[in-house]
Amino acid sequence: MVAAAAVRPMSAEAEAIRQLLERARRLAAAGEDEPAKQAYVDLLRRDPSHFNALNELAAIALATGHRSAALTAYRQAVLCHPQNPVGRVNLGNLYFQDGDLQGAREQYAAALVADGEFPEAHQGLARTLHELGMDAAAEAHLVRGFTHHASVRRPYRGRGSPLQVLLLVSARFGNVATQLILDDRLFDVTAVYVDFVDPAEPLPPHSVVFNAIGDADLCAATLERAATVLKSTRAPVINLPERVLATGRVANARRLGGIPGVTAPAVARIARDESAAFEAFAAAHEFPLLLRSPGYHMGSHFVRVERSADLMPAVAQLPGEDLLAIEYLDARGADGMARKYRAMFIAGEIHPLHLAVSADWKVHYFSASMGTCAEYREEERRFLDDMPKVLGPRAMAALAGIDAELGLDYAGIDFGVGVDGSVLLFEANATMVIVPPPPDSIWDYRRAAIDAALRAARRLVSSRARIG
Repeated sequence: MVAAAAVRPMSAEAEAIRQLLERARRLAAAGEDEPAKQAYVDLLRRDPSHFNALNELAAIALATGHRSAALTAYRQAVLCHPQNPVGRVNLGNLYFQDGDLQGAREQYAAALVADGEFPEAHQGLARTLHELGMDAAAEAHLVRGFTHHASVRRPYRGRGSPLQVLLLVSARFGNVATQLILDDRLFDVTAVYVDFVDPAEPLPPHSVVFNAIGDADLCAATLERAATVLKSTRAPVINLPERVLATGRVANARRLGGIPGVTAPAVARIARDESAAFEAFAAAHEFPLLLRSPGYHMGSHFVRVERSADLMPAVAQLPGEDLLAIEYLDARGADGMARKYRAMFIAGEIHPLHLAVSADWKVHYFSASMGTCAEYREEERRFLDDMPKVLGPRAMAALAGIDAELGLDYAGIDFGVGVDGSVLLFEANATMVIVPPPPDSIWDYRRAAIDAALRAARRLVSSRARIG
């Protein structure tokens, strides 16, 4: 008989680190984020390379709106543990959310070098390749990432009995960002990737369904499948798939353009090889025109064409079998700067979210001039504090009409304001993101409006869950 090896006692330092990790996790599991952060920091003072502490601290920092701190911790985790796929994927996810597609791709690829079957790395790489316009390559990673991982339960960190939420999502992108809405201290969430779930299988326990599949142009087949999946539940459904299906850009332009006070662009979906159709659209509308590949966001694969000679070369450079040709709506003010407003439609209420001012026609908050110009921030503050006064009665009535016509429980709109006070429709659907401002004090004026929108979204889910 071989004698059992003696168990070497844990050193005092190792025991102290173990206890700190247990304490930090216990606090985090109870939703005590600030004490948990401090416990992780105390641990990292003793061991700056501790992977779990870096990874878990970053997750809390991200959840509480401290993206810079999360980025620092994830980078340190990858630097100290380059072969750990978890750290690579978490860093890649943050890069992806920040629009750094090449950085995200590198991290997901490195995770797969460490573990070729790591599902979250395949999922992340699929998302990234899609945004890069490489859908064929993305599809292979989708299959490997989701085939045996169609249902994911998120840890619940609250106290008492949680409200159980079934979250329907698309593996093929185009989802509503719900991380800040479905607070893990309030809701017990199970996400189901509809593309890969068996509709005949029983659904996980739930008292409300949040359909987060939001992009009708990209996810039509998935939304139809979601409607089939939901036949097996009697729980309340937020954003019925049938209503989301009606919010494609072409359909929206037609139905919302008929609302008084709304100026909607002409939009046509055209197969990329139908040059005559593109030329006919151009002949019917003035240049500049916009071309966009359906299913992409954050300005990806979206160009402005200034003259007829540039039309077909622009078509050739965009990905996809079909493209959207869009009439250009001029949202510039008297100062020559373009303005894009965003408001949320939540349970029948309209919430102002942001105003972005930019010299570029393609206006996004992250690339606008808000951080460098106090005058523009003051203009945004006035919008957030008193939206009806800033927009005027015609635009407010138009927004109410758009909300009613969409018929969604949770949606949003990006728009400009015309010289006649009308709403210039850019986009209206469920995929509008509520993004908290950075911790810098210059953004304090934005916090109340964003918090109000998030609270309204949480109330929506809670009230429906209690009905269910």
